[in-house]
Amino acid sequence: MTDRLPILHGIKVLDVASYIAAPVATTIMADFGADVIKVEAPGGDPYRGITRNPGMPEANIDYHWQLNNRNKKGIVLNLTTEAGRSALFRLVAQADVFVTNFTRPAREKLQLTWDDLRPLNDRLIYASMTAYGEQGPESAKTGFDSTAYWARSGLMHMVKSDPLGTPARSLPGQGDHPTGVSLFGAIMLGLYDRQRTGKGGKVHTSLIANGLWSNGFYAQSVLSGGTAPMRPRREDMPNALTNHYRCRDGRWFILSVVNQEREWDRLIEAIERPELARDHRFESPAARSAHARELVDLLDDVFAARDWAEWRERLDGARITFGVIGMAEDIPDDVQMKASGALAPADDPGLGAPYVVDTPMWVEGVEKSRPVAAPAPGEHTEAVLQAAGLSDSEIAELRASGAFSA
Repeated sequence: MTDRLPILHGIKVLDVASYIAAPVATTIMADFGADVIKVEAPGGDPYRGITRNPGMPEANIDYHWQLNNRNKKGIVLNLTTEAGRSALFRLVAQADVFVTNFTRPAREKLQLTWDDLRPLNDRLIYASMTAYGEQGPESAKTGFDSTAYWARSGLMHMVKSDPLGTPARSLPGQGDHPTGVSLFGAIMLGLYDRQRTGKGGKVHTSLIANGLWSNGFYAQSVLSGGTAPMRPRREDMPNALTNHYRCRDGRWFILSVVNQEREWDRLIEAIERPELARDHRFESPAARSAHARELVDLLDDVFAARDWAEWRERLDGARITFGVIGMAEDIPDDVQMKASGALAPADDPGLGAPYVVDTPMWVEGVEKSRPVAAPAPGEHTEAVLQAAGLSDSEIAELRASGAFSA
């Protein structure tokens, strides 16, 4: 234990955002001690109901909400009413950070643009998340990570297992979580700049920018006049030593033998095929590339002869670089994920699980906030308004006006 205050202790954050990417940034801030207030419309964030969509994992707990909104306070304000906006503006005046991913037309209608809020608080960091960026002909378009991050960036096209096959669909939130980390980084830059200048400012990121960044290797090759060749079928990989293979028990793993000069001899020893050292087809990296299909076929047979547990032990013993192709069902029992902190213990029953997926950054010597359950709709509305200095009569007037309901 440490007596040191959390890094973001005293930082007040308004999360006026929906779904995943923008709220991820405020979850990270909450993990490091910020006071995050989740602002929802009457009826709650539409993201609360996403698991009712066909194909979503079923569980007895709102796991998706707990993942992306834990450690926050929750209030409900009807921002379509003048009274609701007035209450929010009171909070804005006292906040350090305002986060939103509402579309530009929605922000303009609700008076939530940077130009609207800047006069209320000259130290405010206004953090904007968009699908396609702040400028340009598509800046007002709606989008999700599946459309703006995954599809538009080329990732959906490039990761197909067969170059002639159909595009590969992304997983729920796959692009939202890394994009949320980018927004967190932008917010921290804004706070750092405020420390130097005394003034707030606007920071932003977008799903399309982060998708392009994720596909930066191929994107930059094209920008540099090169090409982005489709990835071949695994049987046709030009390097058999950076390919994936199936074991006898059906488990897959991927080899990543990049330093062949160092690891080739260790690999053939681990697979008990010393004669490959004398096989002219595989005597050098160039030869192995020229005969890659033959080597893939050979390794297919080799790895199919033993179960994954044995291959893992053998490859670890030979100091070969590899990785198991994990399945979601493996995660609860993954010792390394727990030991490294990627999974954080959760002792709040409201979280509905013994562990939660932790936000992916740590500072040595600083403890992150203990995970506590995400708020119910409006759970803290009155308490937050009272803390902001509103009197009981003002709160009663807001309730009567429809700014929020009990």
